[in-house]
Amino acid sequence: MVIKVFLASSSGSTAIKKKQQDVLGFLEALKVDYAPLDIACNEDNRMWMRENVPVEKKPTNGIPLPPQIFNEESYCGDYETFFDAKEDNAVYAFLGLPPPPGSKEAKEAYLLENGPVENGTIVNGTDDAEDEENLEAEEENIDDDTLKAPVKEEEAQEEVEDEEAKGEDDQPVSEEEEAPEVRGGRRRRSDRGSRAGRRG
Repeated sequence: MVIKVFLASSSGSTAIKKKQQDVLGFLEALKVDYAPLDIACNEDNRMWMRENVPVEKKPTNGIPLPPQIFNEESYCGDYETFFDAKEDNAVYAFLGLPPPPGSKEAKEAYLLENGPVENGTIVNGTDDAEDEENLEAEEENIDDDTLKAPVKEEEAQEEVEDEEAKGEDDQPVSEEEEAPEVRGGRRRRSDRGSRAGRRG
């Protein structure tokens, strides 16, 4: 598909020259292949342009002014419609071309086709294969994290139980042995309290 831009190389109007430069400069910036067709030096180009601009797009005098833009035989528009498309980030749609991957227009087109963001997945302009790989990687990480945590808790609980079992086997402690220590501790405290009372 070739984008045809009909121009007047020897136009006396500075407004027309400025519009033509604006269109060509923007197409070059986007790296869009186009063919400039001069209507000032080539009568065939002039006649073809005038015949192929739709009637509803022609001015009241019936003579369309350059620049006029076509995609092969299909009419795209004039400078005003081109400018509107540029402002709306829809130049590729205006030209009838697929937007390049990763461009803002491609992301917007993706959202229009596929609807809003679902399940928290952010549309980042990558192709479907990359999106699937990223989603699978996220799911694997989630599965790994959720599986690791309970395993660690179970291992820790088993270690505690093992330590308690070892303590019971290695050093059996009876209630009688514990009782004097506790009682002794209480006596000391009460003795201290009574001494403090005596001092006061």
